[in-house]
Amino acid sequence: MAGSSGAVSGTGGRGRASGKPPRAVDASARALDERFGTTGFLRKSMRKAFPDQWSFLLGEIAMYSFVIILLTGVFLTLFFKPSMHEVIYDGSYTKLKGVAMSEAYASTLKISFDVRGGLLVRQMHHWATLIFMAAILVHLLRNFFTGAFRKPRELNWLIGLVMLVLVMFNGLFGYSLPDDLLSGTGLRVLEGVTLSVPLVGTYLVMFLFGGEFPGTDIIPRLYVIHVLLIPGILAALIPLHAIVLTWRQTHTQFPGKGSSNTTVRGYPFFPVFIGKTTAFFLWVLGVSTLLAAFVQINPVWLYGPYDPGAISSGSQPDWYMGWLEGGLRIMPAWEIDVLGHTISLSVAIPGLVVLGLLIGGLAAYPFLERWVTGDHETHHLLDRPRDVPARTGLGVAGVVFYGVLWLAGGNDVIAERFHISLYWTTWIFRGLVILGPVLGYVIAYRICLGLQRRDLGIAEHGLETGTIRMSPEGRFSEVERPMSDEEIAAITDPRPPVAVPLDVPPPVEGVESPRARRGAQRVRAALNRRFRADLVAVPERHPARDADDGRRAINGSDSGSGSG
Repeated sequence: MAGSSGAVSGTGGRGRASGKPPRAVDASARALDERFGTTGFLRKSMRKAFPDQWSFLLGEIAMYSFVIILLTGVFLTLFFKPSMHEVIYDGSYTKLKGVAMSEAYASTLKISFDVRGGLLVRQMHHWATLIFMAAILVHLLRNFFTGAFRKPRELNWLIGLVMLVLVMFNGLFGYSLPDDLLSGTGLRVLEGVTLSVPLVGTYLVMFLFGGEFPGTDIIPRLYVIHVLLIPGILAALIPLHAIVLTWRQTHTQFPGKGSSNTTVRGYPFFPVFIGKTTAFFLWVLGVSTLLAAFVQINPVWLYGPYDPGAISSGSQPDWYMGWLEGGLRIMPAWEIDVLGHTISLSVAIPGLVVLGLLIGGLAAYPFLERWVTGDHETHHLLDRPRDVPARTGLGVAGVVFYGVLWLAGGNDVIAERFHISLYWTTWIFRGLVILGPVLGYVIAYRICLGLQRRDLGIAEHGLETGTIRMSPEGRFSEVERPMSDEEIAAITDPRPPVAVPLDVPPPVEGVESPRARRGAQRVRAALNRRFRADLVAVPERHPARDADDGRRAINGSDSGSGSG
């Protein structure tokens, strides 16, 4: 959290310049204010407080990566030819001279070897996409584990999920544009997943590819989607998600000294935050450039042009599509016939059901949690993950499920490197995809309880110093340092309740309550009890009776009261 020098929202940024602005600047500012009312907005914006917490910057990494993607993408569009027209290569890469290939692949080779700075920009584009995707995913996990999706941020949460799906598919489409052997294999997987859609799969493939795979239309169509349609949607959603809604709402922050559900502890937007965020953009740009310069990625010239009758050994997709690859590899070869139609479950379940569970579950979770907890309050103060074990356990279970599928996408590489039978790795991953999330939930839940007890011990006794003292009676004890108000505030400061009791009323004179007769209400009450079972007990601090002891006594409140 911010230190004592941070400004509370609405109180910082009052400094004024010593001299009057130039007449032209003053006249322009007055003209804009008379027409758009900009002065009041700018004055309020400059004073808006931003929390000084490292996790707050995760969303900025995504935003700045998107800027880099746009800039490098504009450069690449000047030289890339989205055409599947066949040509004979005659460029600088001698190992492919005289080979028949599409214009898309030939222009990619030209960018890599004949355009000055082309390979650097192309690799910057690819690395920035991977960073963009990773930043969105980590930002989403941060919001989930801290409860930042609750009222009034449900819309922001849904917009973030839409952007996650759009970026994932746009990365796949951009990855497929060079028309090399590796990306063509990915397109073949996309065709198979599309075919697995019940009833309309064959029609969708015909519409997408313009005929039988691979056809001649897929690259131009993917190009339009990749450079116009999805970037245009993202260009509208990112400002809405990151600026408009965030600017309109109070920023979230963790519990701590000076933080509450109605105030923000941080630094003003100008000049502190604007200076820090500018430097952060330069850091993201620098990291992307260094990765592009020194870490090779997607060397398409090594794979050759796409040939439907060939496949490269040890093919691996970009990490964000690893869940699909893993699901396809470990899913048994199941098929069913429905009304004369064959449905391939071995493709439909990994490609459609798993994605629906991951994205659909995340989209529905804020509303499901509200239904379970009965919490309809506004939350600007975040939860520490340890304070809400049930939610943290569910989040870890989802991460483990995703991670097992991601690892399973490389089962052939794992089998080859560690000299394990490929069938053994497949069966191990089949077991882990079921048992892993359960173990993840249990372990994460127990860790949260352990951290809660540690916090209560620190609040009650102080921090261990490692210094051992012997009393006159010969008894040894460790010296504990009392925590300051600033250090202990995250544990002891009050916070809004996470859940309220929703128990079903007991029978009255042998007559059940109408609520108890409804199955949904009984399920809701059971889930509510499970969610509230181990919520953190926020201690109440009051001065100790012994005046010589500078520490404070701690009385824990009832954990079932719903505080968290």
